[in-house]
Amino acid sequence: MRKYFGRKLLIYLLTFFVAVTINWMIPRFMPGNPVDILISRAGLRGTAVTSMYTYYLQAFGLDQPIWKQYLNLWNGIFHGDLGTSIFLFPTPVVEVIMKAVPYDLALLIPAILVSWFAGNKFGAFAARNKKLDNTLLPLGYILSATPYMWLGILLAWLFGIVIRVFPIAGGYSFSMRPNWSFAFIWSLIQHWFLPFASLVIVQFGGWAIGMRNLIIYELEADYSHYLEALGAPKHLVRKYAFNNAMLPQLSGLALQLGVIVTGALATEVVFSYPGIGYLILQAIHNQDYFLLQGCFLFVVLGVLLANFIIDIVFILIDPRTRAGMQGGTA
Repeated sequence: MRKYFGRKLLIYLLTFFVAVTINWMIPRFMPGNPVDILISRAGLRGTAVTSMYTYYLQAFGLDQPIWKQYLNLWNGIFHGDLGTSIFLFPTPVVEVIMKAVPYDLALLIPAILVSWFAGNKFGAFAARNKKLDNTLLPLGYILSATPYMWLGILLAWLFGIVIRVFPIAGGYSFSMRPNWSFAFIWSLIQHWFLPFASLVIVQFGGWAIGMRNLIIYELEADYSHYLEALGAPKHLVRKYAFNNAMLPQLSGLALQLGVIVTGALATEVVFSYPGIGYLILQAIHNQDYFLLQGCFLFVVLGVLLANFIIDIVFILIDPRTRAGMQGGTA
């Protein structure tokens, strides 16, 4: 088992190194210069332009050779310093991201878990109920193919403009300041609900279809027919089928927990929700190298951490994995 986790750790470290390197390169392939955006936004003229241009290049370390900028990236990561945001200058990137993280966690984790649990349950029921299957299958395909942005706009129009039940922009009321009062918490919930609902509805269809197909596949497998031939009760055969079908769904859950932040970008843009996805869009528009790197780093760490947790869960729930680690057979 120690050798297994050692090998996994090596893979995770290599993946982290490659992913961070690619994330560092991507913004620098973008055309243009972030310092030019700052200068044009300030409306400077004459000699002030040259002076401020030189100052900003030095402040962001962009006057250094490209190889040294790359080394500065790793030095900053090891010291917990991701640089200074360009379009929110002089706010540190870590501070900007930490303000957005609570909104993302509160929105994305419940949305993923609720859609995953409900989708798997409904998919398992549909696999053995023809009437429900005839309803769920086309509905699931429609939901899974629905664009996040379109559904978000539809929900905002219906519940925010027509019915006027929920607000459609921001993380909380613009007239409030963050505090622990009931009024502020209620405002957070109201602004949270529509982005949450849009994510759950779209993801539900994909999970339901996936589980439905996996259950049908497992019920047609040789071991299921063998159990039936031995006279095993149907609920026992279905239990084995469900347990085996859950393994791929757990792998999918790990990936979703890590990368849904980028998938939620469209939803956060529609509702102006102050999460990481919205920050990524702002960083792209302003060519903010350092904020973009910081957001991508957060996504990479999320994917790796989620997969590591799922690896441990697999060992606990799947005897074949434990047997393989010990060199035996399940």
